[in-house]
Amino acid sequence: MEQKIKILLVEDEKMLAEILSDTLTDRKFDITLAYDGEQALKLARNNNYEVIVTDVMMPKIDGFTLVKRLRGEGCMTPILFLTALSTTEDVVRGFEAGGNDFLKKPFAIDELIVRIKALAGRAKGGESEDVSIYDIGNFKFSPKESQLTINGLHISLAARESAVLLRLCRNIEQTVESSTILRELWGDDTFFNLRSLNVYISRLRHHLAADPNVEIINIRGIGYKLKIGG
Repeated sequence: MEQKIKILLVEDEKMLAEILSDTLTDRKFDITLAYDGEQALKLARNNNYEVIVTDVMMPKIDGFTLVKRLRGEGCMTPILFLTALSTTEDVVRGFEAGGNDFLKKPFAIDELIVRIKALAGRAKGGESEDVSIYDIGNFKFSPKESQLTINGLHISLAARESAVLLRLCRNIEQTVESSTILRELWGDDTFFNLRSLNVYISRLRHHLAADPNVEIINIRGIGYKLKIGG
């Protein structure tokens, strides 16, 4: 019998929360509901979830603050923001808080399920067949730990940042199509998801700037290439 994926669903709109809970339960997910950020924080601290799905605009503690606190306490559970907020600034803020994915309301339930399964799959070690450490110029990249190291400095990556970088490392000096990355990590290659990918690429470029010989090149209209050397 297939084991249910354990989800913490944080949504202050009670009707929507119950509809999502009932629908996901019917699809064989194990759902725990929280109706505000304070309740969610307590549940996340005292239970092990495979994925946390949270709204942003909530009473007591908003979603961005909730996720930032959890990450500060060492929580590594993949987190999906489910929200009506959709500007580039909102997306960037969500990723900087420690979120792994961002799904805009209104949404299709099948898309939500794809996103949850993708996050849960990676949390269970879906990348375990990969090289343990990649050399990227002067950097060492550990996909398992989602960490870059250079000159003794450790840089922690969000799970989605690490997953994007891993795909570039598998194909150093080769172009990786954006559509391929999006389908593998987001479930589809819509324009909104492409914007999210671009945010992650910008963040990775910022991390990698410590070595001027490492560069992520944009192959316009196609994808990206990780280039090492002059």
